[in-house]
Amino acid sequence: MKDEMNNVQMLLFQDDGVIPNHPSLPVLLYKGTWATDFSRAETMLNRNGWGNSWINGVFDYHHYHSNAHEVLAVVSGFVQLILGGEKGQKVYLQTGDVVVLPAGTGHKRLEASPDFRIAGAYPAGMSYNTRTGEPGERPKVLREIQDVPIPDTDPVYGKEGPLLELWNQNKT
Repeated sequence: MKDEMNNVQMLLFQDDGVIPNHPSLPVLLYKGTWATDFSRAETMLNRNGWGNSWINGVFDYHHYHSNAHEVLAVVSGFVQLILGGEKGQKVYLQTGDVVVLPAGTGHKRLEASPDFRIAGAYPAGMSYNTRTGEPGERPKVLREIQDVPIPDTDPVYGKEGPLLELWNQNKT
């Protein structure tokens, strides 16, 4: 487990008044995780208990999911995202990188290579919504974010992964 933990970067974002982000769970960034066989990323996510999956891209506007955590695994190419809202942090992801976004975490595509493809999935195949920070949705989404449970598995490592340790020690 120690080697897996060394490959994981944690990023924590505050509510910026538009994008709520998660109040206690950090974004987890796994660099170069599946670099040798990333064509099977969606299958691997599903095998590790993350379903309702898809392969596509990332929207070019700020959005988040208030009722589900999300994993994004770069299948090909590269992308630069901004996480956490307009004043958040830019991250560069390439083939083999995985990012786990706790419910409420804003994300937006800034640029991507022409061959960019990403696999997305949700714990236990949860259904997800898409929110953009509209003022009227705020009270409801803040409750929804708090109600999303910690997943039973890590999307990359399954039952033994760093997500379980890191998120269980950070939950409120």
